[in-house]
Amino acid sequence: MVQEVVFTPKNISTRVPIEAEVISPDTVAGKTVEQILSLTLFRGNRQIKVKDVFDVKGAKADSPADVRIVIQGDIPTVKRIGEGMTAGEIVIKGSAGMHLGNSMKGGKITVEGNAGDWAGALMKGGEMIIKGNAGSYLGASYRGEWRGTSGGTILVEGNAGNEIGTWMTNGKIVVKGSVGPMTGMHMKGGIIIVHKDAAPRVGGEMTKGKVIILGRLAEVLPSFKSEGRVPNVKSGEDGGEEIAGPFNKFVGDLADNGKGEVYVRA
Repeated sequence: MVQEVVFTPKNISTRVPIEAEVISPDTVAGKTVEQILSLTLFRGNRQIKVKDVFDVKGAKADSPADVRIVIQGDIPTVKRIGEGMTAGEIVIKGSAGMHLGNSMKGGKITVEGNAGDWAGALMKGGEMIIKGNAGSYLGASYRGEWRGTSGGTILVEGNAGNEIGTWMTNGKIVVKGSVGPMTGMHMKGGIIIVHKDAAPRVGGEMTKGKVIILGRLAEVLPSFKSEGRVPNVKSGEDGGEEIAGPFNKFVGDLADNGKGEVYVRA
């Protein structure tokens, strides 16, 4: 039986970020409210407790799959919520800070506002829905890591920033708005769909995968080869529903002997 645990912010700093990876179904499962309130967070370099920044109420659940965490309000400086989660659900009724759902493997995260940079970084599974805008590095890898998102799905109903899907190897990212420069850099697989416009340098050094742009692309890198027009495109890397075109198709990045595909609606 699903049990809801409600976190209500009461003392969130607007300047000093809070590391809150313990706010996850995997950590909350099996704990009473009193035990959750005693979990350790970091505000900057100082240890604090959940009770210092949140009021918590709810019922104990036996497994992560039975936990539904609801955060009542904006928490733009609270980082790492849902990090590594494997099951269950998190609903944020406001905006969220950086590194949301970092390395998540399963479950679902819904943000009713905006999400900070690195949302869904190194994502391996599960589902993330951001109803506002997302920052940069959505579903990307961290510096020095050559594998980004490898599974799961991310949906952004607004816009997203720079370098989304960097080093992506599998999974799916859909942005209903526009995206910043360098979308799909170093892509090795997976699919990115942008419903509006994309800034320059899409697919730089990609070798596999698919980027579909339904709006305008500011420029096509010269290391991509045009393969003419196609009437429609499958919405998955190896199938899925068709998206009506026509689309101009480009293959690259030839600088890396790449076979990635970029489609721009004609």
